[in-house]
This record gives sequence, structure tokens and C-alpha cells, in this order.
Amino acid sequence: MDALLHQIVAGIAMGGVYGALGLAAVIVYQSTHHLNFAQGEMAMFSTYVAWMLIQARVPAWMAVALTMAIAFVLGLLVQRLVIHRARFAPALTTVLLFIALLVIFNSLAGWLFGYTARAFPSPFGPGRAFGSTLFSRHELGSIAVTLALVALLYAFFNFTRLGLAMRATAHNPTSARLVGIRVEWMFAVGWGMAAAIGSIAGILVAPVVYLDPGMMSGVLIYGFAAALLGGLDNPWGAMVGGILVGVLENVLGAYVIGTELKLSVALALIIGVLLFKPSGLFGRTTVSRV
Repeated sequence: MDALLHQIVAGIAMGGVYGALGLAAVIVYQSTHHLNFAQGEMAMFSTYVAWMLIQARVPAWMAVALTMAIAFVLGLLVQRLVIHRARFAPALTTVLLFIALLVIFNSLAGWLFGYTARAFPSPFGPGRAFGSTLFSRHELGSIAVTLALVALLYAFFNFTRLGLAMRATAHNPTSARLVGIRVEWMFAVGWGMAAAIGSIAGILVAPVVYLDPGMMSGVLIYGFAAALLGGLDNPWGAMVGGILVGVLENVLGAYVIGTELKLSVALALIIGVLLFKPSGLFGRTTVSRV
């Protein structure tokens, strides 16, 4: 029973990371209607920034805050300098841009930092939580950060003028533009927020999988599974989807399919959602008359 409880808590902790990356993907999807295949590589690059700051003896949580700020600026610049210029381009062009960004960030990280896996210290410190033999400080800290992130985003989108403007832009850009909202800048801010949220996912997952340029490739698939399961037009659904994916991955990997096939759980979920419920668990279903 204790082992099962540990698998569930560890799954919730990793599910929060998947949910954060899925949330970043949803925010980008609402501005481009495409999944950003470079989301994981942008998060990985931001995690290297955090690693550099920690190596420079910047306190861990200050390094996290600075990394989020740098990631926000990076995401905003990517949208304004690259994605914005292709806003009227065919869908295939946008997909190719995302793939190109993936390769660029991966290659740039390898060139600057090398391809050797590095240990990344947990911002919560080493060891078990509260003397428990089942849960680590990093696992429980990851859950706490996920809950705090959800609360902050809920408050931002519901009680601030900028958050309300971003919601209006995501739901109906044309109407938002008519009432004076600077739609393109809302998209840019959304990209910045997605990059900042992605940096949190990278910082939380790096102590588990080690830091290297390819560390987010599998995590990105889990993040997409979380976004699709929750619904691509529902940010909160992405967090719920991430937790479901994390728990299923851990429990099935430990007791049914083995750790070697854990990634197949995410792939099976992606295929199943696309085939049987494309809107996800909490997404809106659009009906059109023919």
C-alpha cells in the first residue's frame, strides 16, 4: 500500500510538471492554433540559464525568478520577431517554423553548454520530506509549486485587466481588437508567459532526468498528452490532464507495463483523445452546420 501511495504522489508531482508544459502549449495554441513543437526546447534552454545562475552562486529561488523573467523576454521576442511575421502564412509554414525553432534551441544549447548530462540541484534541497521514507522534498515541493502556479494564473486571468484582455483576445480576437485591445501584443505576452511557465517545468524536471539538451523530448510528449486530454482551449484542463497522465504513467509503469514502456502511455492517450474525443475532457465542442 505504501508503495502504491508513493507512486501516486510521485505521479502527481511529475503530472504537475506535465501540466505546466501542457498549459504553456495551450497558451500558445490559443494564439496560433498550432502546438509549439519547440516548447520543450525553450524550457530546456531556460533551465540552462537557471543552471548558469546557480553556478554563479545566485540563491536558488532568486535564480528561478530571474530565469522566469529571462524566459518571458525570450518568448516575447520569438513571437514578435518570428511568429508574428508568419501570422498569415499557411499552416505548414507555421509548423516548419516551430520545428526550426526546436532544432535551433537544441543546437544552441549543445554548442554553448555541451551534450554531457549534468546534475541539477533541486530548489527544495535534497532528502526526504518531513522525515518520510516515501516522499522526497522535491516531489512535495513540485506539487506545492504547481498549486501555487494554478492559483496565481487563476487570479491573473480573472482579476487583472491584462488577464481579462488576454482572455478576450484568445476567445475572439476580432471583437477584442474592436474594443481597443492590442491583440498582437496580447499574443506576444501570452508567448512570454508560456515560456516562463515552461521554464518552471524545466527547472522542476531537471533534478529528476538530469540536465542535457535532449532532456525535454519525452517530457514534451507528456505535456502534449496533458494538453490534449484536458482540452486545447482550457488552460485549467491542461493541469488536470497533466496530473492524470502523471499518475497513469507511474502506476502503469510500476505495476503493468514496466518503466521501459511508460512513454507509450502518453502516446496511447494522444491517439485515443484524437480519435474519440478531440475536444478533450474539458474542452469546448464546436458544432457547425453544413
